[in-house]
Amino acid sequence: MKVIVVGCTHAGTAAVKNMANKYEDLSITVYEKNDNISFLSCGIALYVGGVAQNPNELFYSSPEELESLGVEMKVKHEVLEIDTESKKVIVKDMVTGEVITDSYDKLVMTTGSWPVIPPISGIDLENILLCKNFHQANEIIEKAKHVERITVIGAGYIGVELVEAFQLAGKKVTLVDGEDRLLNKYLDKEFTDIVEDEFRRRDIQLAFDQTVTKFEGKDGKVSKVITTKAEIETELVILCVGFKPNTGLLKGKIDMLENGAIVVNEYLQTSDKDIYAAGDSCAVNYNPTGKNMYIPLATNAVRMGTIVGLNIIEPKVKYMGTQGTSGLHIYGFNMASTGLTEVTAKQAGVTYKAVQVIENNRPEFMPTYEEVKLKLIFEESTRRILGAQVISRADMTQTINTLSICIQKEMTIDELGFVGFFFQPHFNKPWNILNQAGLSALQH
Repeated sequence: MKVIVVGCTHAGTAAVKNMANKYEDLSITVYEKNDNISFLSCGIALYVGGVAQNPNELFYSSPEELESLGVEMKVKHEVLEIDTESKKVIVKDMVTGEVITDSYDKLVMTTGSWPVIPPISGIDLENILLCKNFHQANEIIEKAKHVERITVIGAGYIGVELVEAFQLAGKKVTLVDGEDRLLNKYLDKEFTDIVEDEFRRRDIQLAFDQTVTKFEGKDGKVSKVITTKAEIETELVILCVGFKPNTGLLKGKIDMLENGAIVVNEYLQTSDKDIYAAGDSCAVNYNPTGKNMYIPLATNAVRMGTIVGLNIIEPKVKYMGTQGTSGLHIYGFNMASTGLTEVTAKQAGVTYKAVQVIENNRPEFMPTYEEVKLKLIFEESTRRILGAQVISRADMTQTINTLSICIQKEMTIDELGFVGFFFQPHFNKPWNILNQAGLSALQH
């Protein structure tokens, strides 16, 4: 059986490895536009900031590794067209310009996502950069060496991490976002206030509740960002305003959400059963609401890619959905979230209650301890746990992984109060903070 894989970052790499290792008789061909695979884009800020000093360690696989498994790797090849009726793809060799036609029995779409590029006047000026792949990361590093003022547009995870990296490198940084605070999709206000205070203490300019209307330049390079509220002098702009699924090749040929995210079933088959899809090109089943959502995360991608690889001959392994669990480390604060926040619960029309615990991470007789802020969201009628957030200078982020499992298994907030956790003074208190949240909710 002939399998063609289009795109090979996280989902594609996982799919190919699992197919190649499990099914010896498969003929697998990978078409990838870049000259590399498996780049960990979540490490870009660490690379830019000099924490990750060896760029090769940001890759966990290579074309050579997959070729050693018997896979035909075609890097720097762009798929131009997919004919789902005849099961053929038209591909261009980006080096030679040659165009060929290839056929498949099964197609795996792991084309990922691409940064949203807003249609703003002046966006083609030099020194306005995207932040997604390895080559863009290198360009950011090189350009940032020669400037003092940097503007980051978009206050999600990547934007916030880049702001920290630039500030620590001695740059004057402005963060612009259309919302009234940073990280608004992941954390509620009482959590983001803590991070914003740290930013202001370091003289980072926060330009919130405003959108960019124009870029102005001098000698072909960006020199000013014009927003609905301000004019910001700058020498370098990094666009981090979000991602969109890279699925144009199959538009109108399979079922998609309005934004182009591919809809898949529990086995990760599309509406065309011979086409599988995984990763940032897909919608995912979001367990807190039970609805299809677009949540581009590397963790989702590797899980989905692995399942595609196992299911390619026969659908056997089901995708369990996701809670959108993620974490972040900024200026010594460790924070993580899973599922719904109060903001996203309201947007989803969920009737919920919230409980918050502020507690030290271990007994006060220990030489050191840190304050922990933990918040849980639960459905009012069923008392199912739907979301959680934590922040502390101590690393308490694994509590969010635990709560992600609780959401997936539909545990109630009341059950959480009496789950058995260990106690050891080096690590926690006799009543684990998760127990405390559950017990506190009994009063609601």
